[in-house]
Amino acid sequence: MNRILLDTINGKNTSRPPVWFMRQAGRILPSYRELKKSYHFYSMMKDKELAAKVTLLPINDLKVDAAILFSDILVIPDAMGLELDFNSNGPKFSNALKTTGNNKVKYDSSKLGYVYDNIKTIKNKNNDIPLIGFCGGPLTTFLFMFRASENNKSFKDAIKFFYGNRKESIKILEQVTEASIHYAKNQVLSGIEVFQLFETYCGAIPHELYEELILPFSKKILNSVKEMNCPNIFFPKDFSMGLKSINNDVCDFVSIDWHMSLNNARYLVDNSVGIQGNMDPRILYYDLDKIEKYLQSCVEFGSNNNDWIFNLGHGFLPDIDYKKAQFVVEWIKKTNWNR
Repeated sequence: MNRILLDTINGKNTSRPPVWFMRQAGRILPSYRELKKSYHFYSMMKDKELAAKVTLLPINDLKVDAAILFSDILVIPDAMGLELDFNSNGPKFSNALKTTGNNKVKYDSSKLGYVYDNIKTIKNKNNDIPLIGFCGGPLTTFLFMFRASENNKSFKDAIKFFYGNRKESIKILEQVTEASIHYAKNQVLSGIEVFQLFETYCGAIPHELYEELILPFSKKILNSVKEMNCPNIFFPKDFSMGLKSINNDVCDFVSIDWHMSLNNARYLVDNSVGIQGNMDPRILYYDLDKIEKYLQSCVEFGSNNNDWIFNLGHGFLPDIDYKKAQFVVEWIKKTNWNR
């Protein structure tokens, strides 16, 4: 097995940082775009052969050091009865939560059985590469649960509800957390080697409020897999100075967005926690010389920090040239990191 990701997470010295990309399973890959001509996103996600194929495409096409499960963060609210629907404009819920309150949700664990079948199929097809599982962070999931229209890209109503209906919001967050724990643990039982919690909209509220009300829920999800000896990564996008609250009681590694430098993140985050990130994906619009110049600027940090995973500060943008992502991976693998 390619163990560089697992060795890095487990504190072993390696000759270079491991590299994988958020949103690597699909999006920029020509091979994925060909599949999209024949299959809908949701149908691929629910077909174990197709889901396995898409999950493994970046291993062959980009030569990354890990695979991440082809799925979506919104499967939890779907399993809570909100009825997820995808179209060309994005996701929505037929039974979205109502801002008038008195919302009732119930988690049906049987609705996620296909995800566990997908994981087993992936591992049967390729057990030589670590597989990363994931789910959405509690706040991010909560905010999406109010999306009744794919055209509503704002979380204005959901945030208004969160502030104005604190008691009911906390109850929903508790239910989301319990469902997420069940989901995460079953991913581990099915064969994932690493788990990442995507709190993509962490910055939707002040970091002090997140630390007070939401971080305890995130910790519960992350600790549920750690108790099963599965290492975890926490991605609290736009957490800013809230990173100072991240220690090993929260997660093993924390993923950093591009709004903060790696050095500043390393200063804020407790030394017991590793760092992942944080290339701005828009750098991949540059020509190769400028991309290489950026990568060269990372060498000093990579030389001084063995507990670093190279990744993006968020996912690939759809119109990025996949050959530039290939270039990044090749450069990282061939470079002398002076370790």
